[in-house]
Amino acid sequence: MKRSIILRLSAMFGIVSLLVFTLVGCGLFVMMERQLFAELRATLDTRAKVAAMIVSHATTAARGRLMQEKLADLEPPDGSTHYQVVSPDPAFRFGSPVDGVPLDPPFGAFQRYQLNDSSYAVMTKTVTVAGAGERPTLQLVVATSCERTQRMLRRFGWTLAALIATATVITLLLSRAVARFGLAPLDRLSQDAASVSATNRRQRLHTDALPTELRDLATSFNGALERIQQTYARLEAFNADVAHELRTPISILIGQTQVALTSRDRSVDRMRQTLQSNLEEFERLRVIINDMLFLSRSDRGERATDLKDVSLADEVRRMLDFLEIPLDEARLRAELHGDARAAVDPSLFRRAMTNLLINAIQHSAPGATLNVTITHRDTLVEMAVSNPGEPIDPVQRSHVFERFYRLEEARANSKENHGLGLSIVKAVAEMHGGGVFVACSGGVNTFGFSVSTQPGSGGPLRPGDAAGPADSTDSTDSTDSTDSANPADPRGARPAHAPGALH
Repeated sequence: MKRSIILRLSAMFGIVSLLVFTLVGCGLFVMMERQLFAELRATLDTRAKVAAMIVSHATTAARGRLMQEKLADLEPPDGSTHYQVVSPDPAFRFGSPVDGVPLDPPFGAFQRYQLNDSSYAVMTKTVTVAGAGERPTLQLVVATSCERTQRMLRRFGWTLAALIATATVITLLLSRAVARFGLAPLDRLSQDAASVSATNRRQRLHTDALPTELRDLATSFNGALERIQQTYARLEAFNADVAHELRTPISILIGQTQVALTSRDRSVDRMRQTLQSNLEEFERLRVIINDMLFLSRSDRGERATDLKDVSLADEVRRMLDFLEIPLDEARLRAELHGDARAAVDPSLFRRAMTNLLINAIQHSAPGATLNVTITHRDTLVEMAVSNPGEPIDPVQRSHVFERFYRLEEARANSKENHGLGLSIVKAVAEMHGGGVFVACSGGVNTFGFSVSTQPGSGGPLRPGDAAGPADSTDSTDSTDSTDSANPADPRGARPAHAPGALH
């Protein structure tokens, strides 16, 4: 059952106020009780001293009778105070025992007794008067009724209870209004959030007038809207890029097929050439679709599962051997520095490393040297490929890892490169709990990725969760000219110069 926050706050305010008022009332009642009985004890003590002085002057039988008369005069008409002198000599004896009070009350200070026929208590004080002259040792008992004090306490207690109940009810009523007033910013925030729609995705919640407690919530909500906006933008660009990439091979297929059907030359060789060309275009479509499916796995947060503890330097050497012919044709040298062990999926690692190396090959001038560096940093192992090259504009760097992104000068080569190579490198890194990084300094562009040495730690990573070691503002230095080279078996894959190796 859903409960209103206002009702819950009102109930909690009421309960807290009831507890506080009750504690305060109990404290006041206890203080009042102690004060009243302290005054009663002081009055009883004074009366006992006066009576003891009268008794002490009765040293003869004649004065004993005078003592009895004076004690009788001290007793009030309402009988709230009673005097008794216990003596073996009748001449010095006075009063009768109080009903409910023992005949021989214990010596000491004050004693309280409950009368048999009354609901109020009696407070007594017993004083021993030493014998003098004809007077033997006497025992003076002074008893006073607590009825007035108890009646006053009862009235005070009922008054406190009524005040506590009234204050609690008033607090409940006021707390509802206070809760409504306090939650008014939340209502405004809800209305502001309701105004965000699919046609108004750029609108954000206003945080200036919000209290501190809601400002963080609004900021987080705006952050979520911003991420959704970026996702929509990427999706829109992705759809446009997919249409662009698929349109070219499909147009080629349609054109070649139409030419073959309308051509007068329908020889077997001509048809074989047409089918061979169509097959290459179908292969290009297959690679694009497979790469898109692979990237969708990364988008779902899937992690690499077929992990093996391998030497990363050995894996890189295999890739360099695999790319030996493209390196020779480009008149490039490759040097490997460092080594580390990590649990990776070998096929995915080779795929990312091949894309990274081919990207460097295609953007290096003849005679340059490619440096592959493996560095172990805390719980990450970084693979970096450095090559001389012209620096890329910072605005373009921030988009290099986006799918289907290519620099304008690379679009002329789009038939061979469909713009998913660096996106695949990033996806492989995130599937291994790492990230990507690129730096540009001194005419040398360094592009790389990292993998975690603790593959079992953490949950599935989304794109952007893994941070690279480079400055995020310098996020890339190379265009995405490589794609889906998949060297799960590098010796069985075609080298980069072979037809269909790069797309």
